[in-house]
Amino acid sequence: MECVLRTYGLTKVYKGVPVVNGVSMHVRRGDIYGFVGRNGAGKTTLMRLVGGLVNKSGGSYELFGQRDDGGKFDRARRRTGAIIETPSVFPEFTAEENLRAQCVSLGVDGKKIVPELLEYVGLSGTGKKKARNFSLGMRQRLGIAAALVGSPDFLVLDEPTNGLDPQGIVEIRELLIRLNREKFITILISSHILGELSKLATAYGFIEKGALIKEISAKELDEACRRSVRVTVSDTEKLPYILERGLGIADFKILSQTEADIYGDVKIGELALALHAGGEELYRVRERDEDLEGYFINLVGGEK
Repeated sequence: MECVLRTYGLTKVYKGVPVVNGVSMHVRRGDIYGFVGRNGAGKTTLMRLVGGLVNKSGGSYELFGQRDDGGKFDRARRRTGAIIETPSVFPEFTAEENLRAQCVSLGVDGKKIVPELLEYVGLSGTGKKKARNFSLGMRQRLGIAAALVGSPDFLVLDEPTNGLDPQGIVEIRELLIRLNREKFITILISSHILGELSKLATAYGFIEKGALIKEISAKELDEACRRSVRVTVSDTEKLPYILERGLGIADFKILSQTEADIYGDVKIGELALALHAGGEELYRVRERDEDLEGYFINLVGGEK
């Protein structure tokens, strides 16, 4: 599948320290790509690099197949909208005035698009209320509307739900899902609220100490995190026969000569008896039922 964003060993060094360290990532068209990492891991810096807000120290990247040093790159960048760190709004302007100002800066006719965007992000009823009196959730939705003025095909959003109350988080989540499904916008989003991120992301990238340590699809992550029992036995050679014929269990994965994962609900007593009857010994049983946060912590090691 075509990549909207692809980086090749992208690097940013500050005072001799690599903050983004040789990152090669792939954001595919149509994805909501969840960018996961601790504070200071390099998420915001990478987004600033992609948004053209800071200069790279090494490597390169592509937007819509155009290299960052190519002659058509500016045209590709214009297909990208971004909110890095906090949305930029004029506090003394109304929502409509903010969007009209954004239209002027981009050379876009705002007569039709401004009312449409206000309606789409749920701000059409704000009237003459100034942005300084908006809730944080309203300001985030206004920032997203401003990022949409140029009709982008790709949105880069840095912590768009940070500091929001539960209702605000739900509103932003539903808005992003609509943008992805109805307007076919690809989204790169970072968030500290991993449980919330797991409700909308279709792919993930995990960054640690400036390095991208893993990319995985939501389907692959669900498979890795689904409930299972990890068993340690004397020998797994006979285990498939015992599970399938003795217990009617077909969903399992042999990991090594002594370990296997058995998926779904498993009655440990019945399992132990069936193994013993088949000439196998059960040494250890561990239940596994991870979520995105648990997967992340296990991936990077230590506390988040």
